Amino acid sequence: MTAWHIVFWFSFAIVWYTYLGYGMLLFLIIRIRRAFGLGRRFHHDMSYEPEVTLFITAYNEREQLAEKIRNTNDLDYPKNKLHVLWVTDGSDDGSAELLKRYPGIEVQHQPERNGKIGAMNRGMAFVKTPIVVFCDANALLGRESVRRMVRFFSDPEVGCVSGEKRIVRKKKDAAAAAGESAYWRYESTLKKWDAELHSAIGAAGELFAIRTELYEQMEPDTLLDDLVISLRIAMKGYIIQYDPEAFAIEHASANIRQEIKRKIRISAGGLQSLIRLWPLLNVFRYGTLSFQYISHRVLRWTLTPICLLLMLPVNIHLALQDGHHLTGTYDTLCGLQGLFYISAAAGWFFENRAIRIKLLFIPYYFLVMNISLFLGCFRLLSKRQSVNWEKAERAS
Repeated sequence: MTAWHIVFWFSFAIVWYTYLGYGMLLFLIIRIRRAFGLGRRFHHDMSYEPEVTLFITAYNEREQLAEKIRNTNDLDYPKNKLHVLWVTDGSDDGSAELLKRYPGIEVQHQPERNGKIGAMNRGMAFVKTPIVVFCDANALLGRESVRRMVRFFSDPEVGCVSGEKRIVRKKKDAAAAAGESAYWRYESTLKKWDAELHSAIGAAGELFAIRTELYEQMEPDTLLDDLVISLRIAMKGYIIQYDPEAFAIEHASANIRQEIKRKIRISAGGLQSLIRLWPLLNVFRYGTLSFQYISHRVLRWTLTPICLLLMLPVNIHLALQDGHHLTGTYDTLCGLQGLFYISAAAGWFFENRAIRIKLLFIPYYFLVMNISLFLGCFRLLSKRQSVNWEKAERAS
């Protein structure tokens, strides 16, 4: 076997494991554990009702305020135990003044704009409850979401609970919407299995809760607050639970350009997080948590995009070789790769002409996601990624 063969099969194995194999392995392990009565059981009490702070950071979200406040008032949680805190640092659209007109809302505002992390670090000083629930201003919560997340904290092992991000979809949605929705459905399944095996690997920034005492002030330039906060809590020995019925609904990106903008930021943040969470790579110290973290996050942000980039040219070289007994296999795999990239290119072509062909949305979105990883890496290395809010336009 030549170096070409080794590179190809190694790359193939990494890509397959990252996007399909890990999920299949998780499913298999969980089914075996259930069969032998070894499934992880968590204590959660729906009657558990500690005081909770709903913490909302917002930058120039005036248009979203009325709907968000109505949604907050409809939440199924005792009103005398639910404290609502808005931190609107840097907002200059009058949202802070408008919020102060509503009863039962605490508003903390300063004119300086220090980004979401600055607002979170500053705002946590005003949280006096044992549980804090973080959510976005543009995300609407399911009526029972807060109650469903809080119940898990009746178990002292749980330090963080992630809700689910749900994407509003319409028939006329662009590939960005359909692709993003499919991606999050798959992610939701992995999170559910991760949590059953040991711990979810990170939280959804749109909606997650933590024990207030476990919050650590973050570095001011942190890009993925949800991942860093939740995994630092897990590194202390606590569990990250996940409840897909505690959900936050938001619209998908308006178009693929806006989705690329969002993905580049997430990719830059993911790579930054790898550096800040580097001790979590130590399998001997963190065991199953490290295995899950490497399989679910690290590979996807580091080795897998490189392997994906190598696979096609190496495959073409092997397919062109004469006299090798596996030539037919390489021809087939090369054809399948070519079909995938042609489908992604066709998705881009039709998307730019407002022609919606759902079959092409997944390869198109998958390719965009991986291209964004390289762009995010360049953005991070060149120090051009701002920590301030860079809102992507959302579909209406």
